[in-house]
Amino acid sequence: MDESRLTLLPDQTLGPLLPALQGRLLSVGRSINAQNFRSILDMAMRQLFDGVVDKVGATEGSIWLLEQQNLTIAYNTNPQSQHLVGKFKQPLSSGLLSMVFSNEQSFIENEVFRNIQQDKTLDSMLQVRTYAMIAVPFYFLQECRGVASCVQLISNATPEAASPNGFDGVHEAMFRNGSMVLGRLIDYWVVTRAIGLE
Repeated sequence: MDESRLTLLPDQTLGPLLPALQGRLLSVGRSINAQNFRSILDMAMRQLFDGVVDKVGATEGSIWLLEQQNLTIAYNTNPQSQHLVGKFKQPLSSGLLSMVFSNEQSFIENEVFRNIQQDKTLDSMLQVRTYAMIAVPFYFLQECRGVASCVQLISNATPEAASPNGFDGVHEAMFRNGSMVLGRLIDYWVVTRAIGLE
């Protein structure tokens, strides 16, 4: 027997309680929205996401949650995020973020402003161009509930020669892993409260 490997089996006495717990977690998952999402992010969760956004060289990062037929910004690292969080909505019928949510596949692209699938509504509103973007499906409580994205933004007046370096596969993996860890921390936050451990 390999004593260096921990084997953890379900506790049979907890088995009958599992359907009730799953139902409770499903209910909590449905109640998390763009307006209340930030309230469940503690300092460690915010530092994790903000740190990975900074580490990959992004201008800013966002968590978008599914609400009806839209992805709505629920968290944003920009100092002016109060103008976006809970307010800006990306329809599921258009844009690259919606594509990531629908097919649950990561996306990375430099010079994304040249991509005809990019919805430029937010860029127009902020008077910037999205130069590069990473977008990954965002999971918590066992479902894809939105998209995590980070971008490099440039001024509309920025000459092509002054463009940033963009993102590569290492950046995408780092951002995807950071977003996955954030999702698991949210799972932990919800479960500990759902069963009364906090």
